[in-house]
Amino acid sequence: MSEYNEQSPPADLPGSGPGTSSDFQSLCSDQVLENVLENVLQFLTFRRDRSSASLVCKSWYRVEALTRSELFIGNCYAVSPRRVTSRFARVRSVTLKGRPRFDDFNLMPPNWGAHFTPWLNAMVKSYPWLEKLNLKRMSITNNDLDLLAESFIRFKELALVCCEGFGTNGLAVLVSKCRHLKVLDLIESEVTDDEMDWISCFPEGESCLESLIFDCVEFPVNFEALERLVVRSPSLKKLRVNRDISIGQLYCLMIQAPQVTHLGTGSFSLLDGVAQAEQEPDYLSAFAACKSLVCLSGFRGIILDYLPVVLPVCANLTSLNFSYANITAVQLKPIISQCHKLQTFWVLDSICDEGLQAVAMACKELRELRVFPINAQEDIESPVSEVGLQAISEGCRKLRSILYFCQLMTNAAVKAMSKNCPDLVVFRLCIMGRHRPDHVTGEPMDEGFGAIVMNCKKLTRLAVSGLLTDRAFSYIGKYGKLVRTLSVAFAGDSDMGLKFVMEGCPRLQKLEIRDSPFGDAALRSGLHHYYNMRFLWMSSCRLSRQGCQEIAQALPHLVVEVIETEQKEMDDNVETLYMYRSLNGARDDAPNFVTIC
Repeated sequence: MSEYNEQSPPADLPGSGPGTSSDFQSLCSDQVLENVLENVLQFLTFRRDRSSASLVCKSWYRVEALTRSELFIGNCYAVSPRRVTSRFARVRSVTLKGRPRFDDFNLMPPNWGAHFTPWLNAMVKSYPWLEKLNLKRMSITNNDLDLLAESFIRFKELALVCCEGFGTNGLAVLVSKCRHLKVLDLIESEVTDDEMDWISCFPEGESCLESLIFDCVEFPVNFEALERLVVRSPSLKKLRVNRDISIGQLYCLMIQAPQVTHLGTGSFSLLDGVAQAEQEPDYLSAFAACKSLVCLSGFRGIILDYLPVVLPVCANLTSLNFSYANITAVQLKPIISQCHKLQTFWVLDSICDEGLQAVAMACKELRELRVFPINAQEDIESPVSEVGLQAISEGCRKLRSILYFCQLMTNAAVKAMSKNCPDLVVFRLCIMGRHRPDHVTGEPMDEGFGAIVMNCKKLTRLAVSGLLTDRAFSYIGKYGKLVRTLSVAFAGDSDMGLKFVMEGCPRLQKLEIRDSPFGDAALRSGLHHYYNMRFLWMSSCRLSRQGCQEIAQALPHLVVEVIETEQKEMDDNVETLYMYRSLNGARDDAPNFVTIC
């Protein structure tokens, strides 16, 4: 489903249609109203506001469509390309999402779908002035990139996030033909090496490039061509290079582009086979010259001796990403102690609780924290625990979003966070391992998560894990009135848990569940709400094919996909269920491991 209104055009309000006077007067009146509306709706920028405006009456519906220049579609199978392009005629920017989020955790089988080709074919015919395209978890081919470059003469921005299917041949065509290209962001995507030097294909002469991100590319690029490109890109603000760029090469890029605001450092080490200068470059001065730098990331394969060279920019940083850097608390402290403006921080749990205590001491402006596991195996103890979480809650009172992987947690620490950080919008606590209780009291984690939904009134996204009973879900249903996204792993007692959520969370849009004891009765409890949701994902639960078929029969506009990735004996158990609302009905490109009920 998308953020724009997918219903039929609303009926006109009483007295607004022809017949109250002459048809001519009515038409003139409608035209005047629509002209006024066009000017007013230009200032309506939030997509939910525009969707609401389109529901007022037919005139508003028409004018809203005519003035929509940016389009967001949260599920590429929720609506057909033809339906979109026939309604919205003046679109210049499209954001399109494909596979569900659990694809990030390798829970989605490859070749499931989400092909961009039919969407591109429709856009080519209807949106000749398309300028921006943002794809997430989509399959896009080299031929798609070729057609895109040929078709949109004003194309400026392409962001491919967690996408696949394309390679350097497609990139080469894109960058050579899109002469107005300002943004090329390849983020966590799989790029195939077609043995094409795509960096060299950017046109000669001054470039209007503002953002170039390719840190996900797993093979070397032509550094000399990259350096020349940076030199002739005076507007370049964001540059994130891959791990095949050494710290010496990074130095060369930095002295050519001191104006960058966002920098991805690449390997931050000396690479084998890369010629080194007889005298070590002055890395400290290079960073000191980048006075506009506010975002720093990368550090893949970091040599820790070089870490202090970033000290000159730490005081200005608002975002720091160490999620690829295996550093300790001792190595972190000199850096983090200078980051007083930091608002976003991603890091590995190798910094231990001691490192998180240092973050809490220094980063009073922190808004977002993500702590990732350096090793997710259940039999290896995580170096962060409730100690680090409580320290963050006490020191970073402005926190809005947290993702925290650990193995040991207590209700007391989670309660402390709910009281110390009441403005939390996102709370994702991933207690690795199955059914882990409060490791001090041995009690379920019910009261901790209950405190989060009770005290954090702005909460819209919640991920729960650990030993949880139906009591925790009753808290979520009772207090989580703004929750839009809920992720559940290894939690719950019975079908009542999911029933509490379905009956109590009116704004729920995305529900992801894995390895939990919810069955057909739990599934049926959401019949009244599924049409309002973007999707429901359930894997390794207790669903039956018959239960899924009952939902499909009761809600004909809901697509119910049963996904079986392994050959099994014929039984009624469902491995994975993926449900979403669609105006088109079942898709026609489902692979053989997908059965649509």
